[in-house]
Amino acid sequence: MLSERLKNTIKDYPDFPKKDIIFKDISPIIANPELFSDLIDKIVKYSFFKDADAIIAIDARGFIFGSPIAKIVKKPLIMARKKNKLPGLVLEKSYGLEYSQDILTIQEDAILPFKKFVIVDDLLATGGTVQCVIDMLKKKNKKILALSVIIELGFLEGAKSLDIPIYSEVKY
Repeated sequence: MLSERLKNTIKDYPDFPKKDIIFKDISPIIANPELFSDLIDKIVKYSFFKDADAIIAIDARGFIFGSPIAKIVKKPLIMARKKNKLPGLVLEKSYGLEYSQDILTIQEDAILPFKKFVIVDDLLATGGTVQCVIDMLKKKNKKILALSVIIELGFLEGAKSLDIPIYSEVKY
């Protein structure tokens, strides 16, 4: 079963990036071509990708998964990046993580022609990062069809704060 293969491959790093955080490292997944390929093949079968106009991948590990997904489903990929990483007119919003504060931006011109989006990221924890993207999209009257993540840290209850369907491949 794919979820078990993923769980057996994800590596834990206690006290990273700070004390009492157990970092779930997806690097071993992307270092395993067969597992990575099987994961992407599973994700692209979700029907919401067909209904989406575009995919938004979140900086930076979301890009790793969003890129092959966008290529296979033949949808535009739009990046939600950290502040000062995107040129031009951008939407900008601050958000809280389980261990810090940050700012995300999305190029306004990139989302302009599209109405329906799927958000892709590596991990859902408290939901702050995803909510930030949702808020920016909704401010522009865009619709979010779903969130696709590899890992969901269910004990942090981030899914409860989001009002969109969430598809996670591994839950802790």
